[in-house]
Amino acid sequence: MKHGKKNARRYIVAASIGALLSAGVATGAYAGAADSAPLKYQPEMVQALATTLGVSEQEAVERLDREARQQGRFAKLRAEKVSTLGAFFAKDGTLVVNAADAEAAKEVRAAGLAARVPERGEGELNRIKAQLDAEALKSAPAGVSAWSVDLASDTVTVEVNGETDAATRTFLKAAKSSGEAVRVVQGQEKLETQAVVPPGSRMTFNGYLCSVGYGAKDRNGKQVLVTAGHCIEDLPALAYNGTRFAKGTHTRFALGTRSVDMGIATVDAGNSIGLDITTYGKAGTVAVRGSQRAPQGSALCKAGQTTGWTCGKVGSYNVSVTYTDQNGGPDTVVTGLASSSVCTQGGDSGGAYVSGNQAQGMTSGGPISQRCNGQVNSPGSSYFQPLDDALKYYGLTLNTK
Repeated sequence: MKHGKKNARRYIVAASIGALLSAGVATGAYAGAADSAPLKYQPEMVQALATTLGVSEQEAVERLDREARQQGRFAKLRAEKVSTLGAFFAKDGTLVVNAADAEAAKEVRAAGLAARVPERGEGELNRIKAQLDAEALKSAPAGVSAWSVDLASDTVTVEVNGETDAATRTFLKAAKSSGEAVRVVQGQEKLETQAVVPPGSRMTFNGYLCSVGYGAKDRNGKQVLVTAGHCIEDLPALAYNGTRFAKGTHTRFALGTRSVDMGIATVDAGNSIGLDITTYGKAGTVAVRGSQRAPQGSALCKAGQTTGWTCGKVGSYNVSVTYTDQNGGPDTVVTGLASSSVCTQGGDSGGAYVSGNQAQGMTSGGPISQRCNGQVNSPGSSYFQPLDDALKYYGLTLNTK
């Protein structure tokens, strides 16, 4: 959606996943001395996980090791075409695999993983959620903050905030028609895309400030910047230290219409995007090694301009939200997000989410009145655009170290 100059509106990302590296700027070491072996896990992530679980840091590391082993076994099952319907981490760190039937459950258990045969399963839940998406896209339900497939509860979870407009009533009626397959959670906050215009941002355009996302290359080998779509809604030229380095080329976000919060900008020759995620002085940098999606319940951290380095866990995938425009514009339904317990605030949009050293996505939005406490393990919630979906949609290959 284009806006006239008089009432120009931008959803600016003001968070960085590491510094944008122009020619001649060196990349940093990965959380340790240059002559030492890279650490397996970012120290602040270990500390945050330990605090969250009420265990020692050694026990937190052991849990991360266990998660990695279980994910490896699950990946092997999928490669062997065992009929599974997704997986999630339970509170005790056990990876629970949804098996399509009893025979598949036997194969899952034989691989050393926990298995269950759900009443509904991922396919049916995705179908129900798609119906709710279609209903919401007719008219954005202001009273429904988010709705998502939750594998752990085997339901589509609908979060409501108290508004009672006609679109909300229609949406909830449609949701309740699915019976126990839909779980309604009351008392949630309204959401907004988390983009402000703070001073000191590293990326500028048309008098506004923005942030830097992930670097990738397209099918022709051209370098691009991957970011939240609302950050480059009008496809502007982007500058670093006053010098242009990229130009927005594609976005799937448009205010007031059906949107997906992903976008890309072409990086100009002579510039590049860094391969290390900043922790804002908390513990060095985190190298980007890949983009393997972390299961629900995995440890997760993000870097953002406003709140710095904050950590939590992956919530659900396939999340849809209703974003309220604080400038008085129309509400916008955004689909295809993921939720998390990572705390964010306005200005964190575009910030990098990472689990271990696997890039997960970019900050999209969160509760309007949320305030983080300044600690790594700040309590809160947020929504992010999964990186792997953006890479697949645009046909990109992530730049890794």
